[in-house]
Amino acid sequence: DDQIERERASQHLAGGCCALAAVYLMGKFYVANAGDSRAIIIRNGEIIPMSREFTPETERQRLQFLALLRPELLGKEFTHLEFPRRIQPTELGKKMLYRDQNMNGWAYKKIEEDDLKFPLIFGEGKKARMMATIGVTRGLGDHDLKVFSSNIHIKPFLSCFPEVRVYDLTQYEHCPDDVLVLGTDGLWDVTNDKEVAGVVMEVLTSYEPNDPCRYTMVAQELVVRSRGVLKERGWRLANDKLGSGDDISVFVIPLGGPGNYT
Repeated sequence: DDQIERERASQHLAGGCCALAAVYLMGKFYVANAGDSRAIIIRNGEIIPMSREFTPETERQRLQFLALLRPELLGKEFTHLEFPRRIQPTELGKKMLYRDQNMNGWAYKKIEEDDLKFPLIFGEGKKARMMATIGVTRGLGDHDLKVFSSNIHIKPFLSCFPEVRVYDLTQYEHCPDDVLVLGTDGLWDVTNDKEVAGVVMEVLTSYEPNDPCRYTMVAQELVVRSRGVLKERGWRLANDKLGSGDDISVFVIPLGGPGNYT
């Protein structure tokens, strides 16, 4: 993240990205995630999550706590409190459900002038946005990103620190059908963990266990199925639902070799 900031100044390069990395070291996989990509291990048909997405919804309390500690980061446009919907001026003095950085559930409060400001986090699911601008809350770069038509910087809320999960390969006997799947959000937006595991099993069983291209073919099939087919109404999946409109990158990494196949 610091290097991106230096290059921004020295080479006039701007931009940012999410990051998902897997490092194999001394018998263990270390999976680090900063953003909304995802990693899962599929072992003997079982799905083992190796990351979680960082979005305005999943990191609501961290973002609200930072905004509470440093209200100047919000300018005069945002409130750190969350409400079920946008508050209207006619509702001043009335009671409304809300939650702050310490709350998992909701409580009632009397609506005040400050509550009319735009909420720090607005929307639900994939449509949730931080400061009405960005749908991820961890990543690298984006030092210049600002709220539209304002001088409010997003970067203080966009953490570059990843969450790291560790998987000990020496604790299990792995066969060639056991894999680590890394994918960007373009995959997971339209394909869930169970569906990915199904594609993995379907493609792997159509190749010999010692055929190295079987893993590349799984990755290719996951991309193709998540993109869908171009029709008059856009990219469509096999069930006629919308295909992914985002970029899709997939890695499929074997955890065991032919010698371990039982």
